[in-house]
Amino acid sequence: MEKPFILHMFTSAKNLSPFDVNMALDAGWISALPYLNLTVDEIQALVQDAIFSRSLKAVKRTGIFIGGRDTLTAMQMLRAAQKSMIPPFEISAFADPSGAFTTAASMVAVVENHLRREHDISLEGLNVAVLGGTGPVGQIAAVLAAEAGANVWIVGRQLEKASQIAEMCNTEFGGGKIKIQAEADANKGELMQKADVVFATAAAGVQVLSAEMVADAPRLKVAADVNAVPPSGIAGLSAHHKGTPIEGSKSGAKGFGAMAIGSVKYQTQSRMLHMMRELRTETDKPAFLHYGHAFEMARKVLAD
Repeated sequence: MEKPFILHMFTSAKNLSPFDVNMALDAGWISALPYLNLTVDEIQALVQDAIFSRSLKAVKRTGIFIGGRDTLTAMQMLRAAQKSMIPPFEISAFADPSGAFTTAASMVAVVENHLRREHDISLEGLNVAVLGGTGPVGQIAAVLAAEAGANVWIVGRQLEKASQIAEMCNTEFGGGKIKIQAEADANKGELMQKADVVFATAAAGVQVLSAEMVADAPRLKVAADVNAVPPSGIAGLSAHHKGTPIEGSKSGAKGFGAMAIGSVKYQTQSRMLHMMRELRTETDKPAFLHYGHAFEMARKVLAD
């Protein structure tokens, strides 16, 4: 009898996301086992318990998912997990805290795809405003856009916090190779005068861009909003927008709402969970997956 596929699900939070559990089981993992309130220094012992308790054949049917609420902690846990492997006892791991990696990757990929199809351009050189950008999705959307060559601003209610987050993204995620800037909500109107792209990543039910600012944005080409809870994050852009004109936009900007982004996110996360399971059973090489891999996968989803 073949040993079951077991996914050990790590989180620094007090609860594991039911969304992630359902996704894992639907992707073919037979058991999804929760480990709660973890710290980075606990990862090595847990990983080595997971790998040494299975035979060389069964260890290939084992994996780790890293959730939580903090992007940096998740990446630290992923690196700790990778360092804890003892060949040939190695398993794949996938970090996606709060779904931020797959959500941000899908949002940026959707916008990138639209720009290519509708304007024959990429994100390179464009001005991108990430509104409500201090949270997990905003952080990773900013990093991915900056890595794609855009000029990026993380916009938050307080400039000090936005500056701290931007610096963390530059150093911890960008490795000093990107330069994300910070801006405060109070100066959002001025920023919108030069913004080509807007990502709205604030908390559910919070509007970060008013109808007046949408109308007064002369260069806005496309905006994406992950908020599915009324009011919309961007005035005139609903959860059902899928490359649809944004009401009131004088520049003719198109919008993508939570439903369009969520469809790509769902497929991206599902494919990555499938890939993690299948790759290890078919090869001798484990995978350690994060937001960069999620972006590659989201692009593939849109290309299919």
